Amino acid sequence: MLLPKNTEPKKQSKGQSAFAAGRVIAYLRVSTDRQDIDNQRLEILTYANQHNMKIDEFIEVEISSRKDLLKRRIGELLTKVAAGDTVIVAELSRIGRSIVEVINIVNELVQKKVRLIAIKQALDIRDNGDMQTKIMITMFSLFAEIERDLISQRTKAALAAIKAGGKKLGKPKGTIGKSKLDPYRDFIVEERKFKAPVTLIARKLAHLTSGKCSRQNLQMYMKKRGIN
Repeated sequence: MLLPKNTEPKKQSKGQSAFAAGRVIAYLRVSTDRQDIDNQRLEILTYANQHNMKIDEFIEVEISSRKDLLKRRIGELLTKVAAGDTVIVAELSRIGRSIVEVINIVNELVQKKVRLIAIKQALDIRDNGDMQTKIMITMFSLFAEIERDLISQRTKAALAAIKAGGKKLGKPKGTIGKSKLDPYRDFIVEERKFKAPVTLIARKLAHLTSGKCSRQNLQMYMKKRGIN
């Protein structure tokens, strides 16, 4: 597929809004279809050329959205961006596997003062205090809350049905359940080999798990998994 070249920004025309001076990072994700990722690249480059933007870096991931944040390189994206940067995606579904996760990532970008452009949804979100951005973030938060409530209701209904059927709930004594930190076990072990403090490891993991890893949680995980 022949893709358009992403050239240097053209001279701003009269009445055209100026873009931030920061870097522009494009994030592309698909499951397995190479043609799809090429289509995303084409869509992003076309948008960039039409709006006098230059893409500084492409982060491409050919993997399922069910994989953890580390493998989807979301943590890498969030670590790379800084205030004034722009993240551009073909559509919002590319950055998260659920509304809640999408909202968390959007909120983190806004807090970092990073602009987010989702082409398909015609969204241009930036922390400049304008009413449109405030309304969008409020609506996103509302949708996320609704999704959490629906998940909670489905879970409670399923547990009630199982209990009514006479099945005992809960895990057998001594069973070690799955943890959100399991995908990062090798990373944790490697860090501890070099005597990295638990607090520092937790801080690094927080970037990879959307800020959801505390020192206490990491210590508990290490204790259950026998990691010294």
